[in-house]
Amino acid sequence: MIKNRPVALTVILLIYVLAVFCGFYTFRFFSADYSLWLSLLIADVAATVLVFIFSLIFGNASVYDPYWSVQPAVILTFIFLNWIRVNKFVTGMFAFFGKEVESSLSPVAIYLFIAVIFWAVRLTANWAYNFKSFEYQDWRYVMLKEKTGRAYPLINFLGIHLFPTCVVYLCVLPAVIAYSQGVRFGFVSALFITVSLLAAIVQGLADIQMHKFRNSGAGGFNRTGLWKNARHPNYACEILMWWGVGLASVSALGWNYWYLLAGALVNTLMFLFVSIPMADKRQSRKPGFEDYKKETRMLI
Repeated sequence: MIKNRPVALTVILLIYVLAVFCGFYTFRFFSADYSLWLSLLIADVAATVLVFIFSLIFGNASVYDPYWSVQPAVILTFIFLNWIRVNKFVTGMFAFFGKEVESSLSPVAIYLFIAVIFWAVRLTANWAYNFKSFEYQDWRYVMLKEKTGRAYPLINFLGIHLFPTCVVYLCVLPAVIAYSQGVRFGFVSALFITVSLLAAIVQGLADIQMHKFRNSGAGGFNRTGLWKNARHPNYACEILMWWGVGLASVSALGWNYWYLLAGALVNTLMFLFVSIPMADKRQSRKPGFEDYKKETRMLI
C-alpha cells in the first residue's frame, strides 16, 4: 500500500505510460490485417488488461479511474497526428506537380481535437485532485466488492474495467472515423463541438463547486451553484460532451453514419441506469433525501 501521494501518482503515471506503449504496439501488430476500428479496439482492450493487472497487484480498482479520460485523448491524438501527416504529404505532393488540392485539415477539425483534449486534461486533473494515495478507492468499487464476494474479480474486470473502456471507445469512435476518412467539418459540426466544449467547462465548474462544498464540512446535500436545482450536473455535462462529439462527427461524415452515435447513447444509458441510481442510493442514507429528491432535477 503506497501512502505517499507523489509516489502514488508517479506509479500511476508509469502504469499509464506502459499502457500507452502496450496499446500502440498492439495496434501496430494488428493494423496490417484488420480494419482501423478493430485494431484500435484490440489495442484498447490490451491496454485495459495491463491496467487491470496492476489494479490487482495494488489491490485497488481505482488504478483504472483515469483511463476514462486518458483513453480518448491518446486515441484521438494518435489519429489526429497521423491525419496531419497524411494531409501534409498529399497537399505537398500535389503542390510539387503545380496543382492545388483542398486539404481537409480545417479549423473546425482542429477545434474538435482541442475540445476533446480540454475535456481529457480537465477531467484527469479532477481525478488527480481526488486521488490522495493508494489508500483511496472509489466507494462504488468498495460497495461492489462487499456485495459480490467471490465473484468480485470477474465483476472488477468486466464491469469496472472492460465495460467503461468499450463505452468510451464507442464515444470517441465517430471522431476517429471522421478523421481517418478526411472529411470536411463544417458549420453544423462547429455548433456541436461548441456544445461539447461548453459541457466540459460547465462540468469543471460543477466539480469545483462540489470540492468547495466538501471542504467546507457543511455536510448534507450540496445546494449551491449548479447543484442548487440538480443532483448530477456533472453527469449531465458528461452526457452532453459525447453527444456533441458524436453529432459533430456524424454531421461531417453524413447522416447515413447515424449508427456511430451508439457510443453516446450507451454512455447516456449507463449514467441513467447505473451511475445515477448508485449515487442516489448512497445519498439516500442521509436524512431528508426524499425531500431533496423532490426539490431537485436529476440532471439539469
